[in-house]
Amino acid sequence: TCPRQSPSFLSHFTTLTISREPQSRHGAKDGAVGTGQGRASGGSAAAAVTTALFEPRGDGHTPQTVVLVGAPGMGKTTMVRKVMVEWREGTLHTQFDFVFCIDCKAIVLPMEASVADLVSQCCPGLRVPAGKILDEQKKILFIFDGFEALGFSLVQPEAELSSDPREVKPLELTLMSLLKKTLLPKASLLITMRPTALGSLRQCLKGEYYVEILGFSAARREEYFHRYFENSSKADVAFRFVRGNEILYSLCVIPVMSWTICTILEQELCGKKNLLECSKATTEMVMFYLSQLLKHRDRDNPQVLQQFLLQLCSLAAEGIWKHKVLFEEKEIKDCGLDQPGLLPYFLNEMIPREGEDNGSVYAFTHLHLQEFFAALFYVLEDDGEKVSSLGRLEKNVNKLLESYKSRKDLSITMRFLFGLVSQKSIEYTDKAIGCRISPRAREELLEWLQGRHRGLSHPGQALKVSEMDTFHFLFEMNEESFAQSALGHFTELDLQDTKLTLYDQMALSFCIQHWAGLGSVTLQGCSFHWQDPEAQLDVPGPLYLRVGIVPRVWRAGERPGQVRCAEPRFSALSRRLRWCRLSESCCAELAALLAEHPGLAQLELAGSSLGDSGVRLLCEGLQTPGCRLRILR
Repeated sequence: TCPRQSPSFLSHFTTLTISREPQSRHGAKDGAVGTGQGRASGGSAAAAVTTALFEPRGDGHTPQTVVLVGAPGMGKTTMVRKVMVEWREGTLHTQFDFVFCIDCKAIVLPMEASVADLVSQCCPGLRVPAGKILDEQKKILFIFDGFEALGFSLVQPEAELSSDPREVKPLELTLMSLLKKTLLPKASLLITMRPTALGSLRQCLKGEYYVEILGFSAARREEYFHRYFENSSKADVAFRFVRGNEILYSLCVIPVMSWTICTILEQELCGKKNLLECSKATTEMVMFYLSQLLKHRDRDNPQVLQQFLLQLCSLAAEGIWKHKVLFEEKEIKDCGLDQPGLLPYFLNEMIPREGEDNGSVYAFTHLHLQEFFAALFYVLEDDGEKVSSLGRLEKNVNKLLESYKSRKDLSITMRFLFGLVSQKSIEYTDKAIGCRISPRAREELLEWLQGRHRGLSHPGQALKVSEMDTFHFLFEMNEESFAQSALGHFTELDLQDTKLTLYDQMALSFCIQHWAGLGSVTLQGCSFHWQDPEAQLDVPGPLYLRVGIVPRVWRAGERPGQVRCAEPRFSALSRRLRWCRLSESCCAELAALLAEHPGLAQLELAGSSLGDSGVRLLCEGLQTPGCRLRILR
């Protein structure tokens, strides 16, 4: 490791949550498996720890072989770099005099070699002969990063294994001899692998100890943002943006997803003071994350990737319909997904506990990624071919839309569905992975949105939108023309008893700005909240009115109940803020609103605690020349 890089690396490193117990297929909780949501939140088997992987365990035993398991992007290589830096600086692993790290993804290894040859190739500048180094076995640590990249068969005849570190053998036999401990039995090994590659390795090792990387805990996610941005105010803005979006926040458990989101938000923050009008929807960020994962894949045969993704999407959709997050090995093979060059990017092989041998079980690296691929199943074109994991799933968007009435657990899949049919997503999907999204899906989604609210409005009454998820869908799509078409026939917004998170408020802001026919906004019993990421407490936040009533939460701790309003686009607008717990402190802003916005004709503040002094402030606003209010309740 380069000494000059150590301080910089350590200053940017964020501690990962790891499990010191192999994960069982029975260990999934709340639909979260492997790197899924909830797994990195702590518990008896999981803890945010240092990289002291070769310290004595509770039983006093010090492991000689440690297998570090994690999905792509979970931080295996970063953990290896941390081990090297800490060893060089003498803070950890001081029992080793030599640490040899072989990057199996990058190094070009000879067809035949002895262990002494590998040492010489790994560290060509050694002043001590390799043979002499290897005589002190207990003081040596070999690290194989990305072991599965070697692609070797681990089934080798026992009789051909070596016991002499200077003996030249086919590379497979030399490495197998190290794993089986016939060669340098007292040396220590650290092996990093993806979960899908563990099956054959388990048969070769003896006394190995498994450690699984689970990603970032809640506290570490925020820490990562601050380490990435370095500028505290930008880090706060970016993290609040993500914390207000439950999908993005949950996905940030995956370190490379945190990096992806920070990279995108850093670009968005250039020249901006806030992210309330961030042009990147959740779907776009997930697609960018996937493109980063796949950028090193073999691009010579895009048809293979396209067919793989079609089958993967079918498996995801079938799982969502059946509330299923675990898939048997037979299902993977039946779908044609048993491709070692692609499968590990999307699915984890569950690590069975000792004594379990019921075949491999797989899960998507995160539940939200399964929901993303399930949505993609319904909008991808497949050139007329029938694509289904087991031949039973019907590719019918309207069936999904109809089922959503009674299956609210499909809400995130629905949100991704709208995000995928945006023009940006259509172009990006075609460019990045060569798959086409059906334009017909856009028309079906528009028809469904227009029809669902017509059915909820009573005959003779104004057409109104009263479902918050409509604004989520349109905000995820992030297209002005589509939002205008979807909302064009409606004239009222009516939300009852809703706790509006930051994401809710941003979705409302986007939609109301592009809702030309809106004439009345009713928020009855609604509250505007910012969720404290540590205490998980709902903190009532300030109220922000923009283009009619577009709520926006400021940082908790600033003046509560603050009300602001941008220039409304409506000639006669009614605002109903019943039982929204507005206090006396917001009345000065309300008074200013009355003077500055002659389009406001009716204001209802029932159920608030304005107090006498608050009403006096309102009266001052009523007396200003610009006030055109006709009704105040």
